Amino acid sequence: MDRPLTIGLTGGIAAGKSEALAAFERLGAATISSDAVVHELLEGEPLLSRLAERWGEEVAPGGAVDRDRIGQIVFADPAELTWLEAQIHPLVGERIGGWLASLPAGTDVAVVEVPLLFESGMEGVFDTTVAVVASDAVRRERAAGRGTALVDEREARQLAQDEKAARAVHVVGNDGSVEDLERELSALVAKLGE
Repeated sequence: MDRPLTIGLTGGIAAGKSEALAAFERLGAATISSDAVVHELLEGEPLLSRLAERWGEEVAPGGAVDRDRIGQIVFADPAELTWLEAQIHPLVGERIGGWLASLPAGTDVAVVEVPLLFESGMEGVFDTTVAVVASDAVRRERAAGRGTALVDEREARQLAQDEKAARAVHVVGNDGSVEDLERELSALVAKLGE
C-alpha cells in the first residue's frame, strides 16, 4: 500500500475518543489528535496575536492562552465561536495534512481523532470513519470524574451521539473496559485490512 488507510475517529463527549486513539496506537496505527494540534497551535503564532487582537491581552496573559477565558467567550457567543473556528480549522487541516504526508513508508493505518468530524464536514477527507459511543450514564460518570466544565454547552454545539453513530461507517461501543475497547478496535482494524 503506497499510503495508509485513513480513519477519522469521533464520538460524543466522554465516550472515550482519546482512549480509542490510544488503543489504535497500541495496535500499531499512526495516530494524531486534532485537539492536541489545536492546543499546540494556540500556544504560538499566528493564533496568539489574532486572539489577543480580537479579545484583548487578558486571553493570553504572558503569552500563554487562557483556555477557560476563551471557552467562556466562545460558548457564550456563537459568532465568536464561528470566528475562532475559522482561524483554527485551516491551520489544523494543514498540520494534519503535513503529518499524513510525513508518515514513514509502510504505515498501514493512520487515525485522526476529530471530535467535530461531521460538524466540520471533514468526513470526506478520510477513507472511513469510526464513532465511539457510550451510554449517557457512563459518559456522565466519566465527564464528572475528570471535572469537565461546560459539558451542556459543548454538547449543544455538537451533533448528538446517536447522529454521529448514524453518520459514521463504523460504530464502536465503549461501555466496558479499556481491554474490551481495544479488542473491538483490533477486530475492526483486521476487518479493514482485508
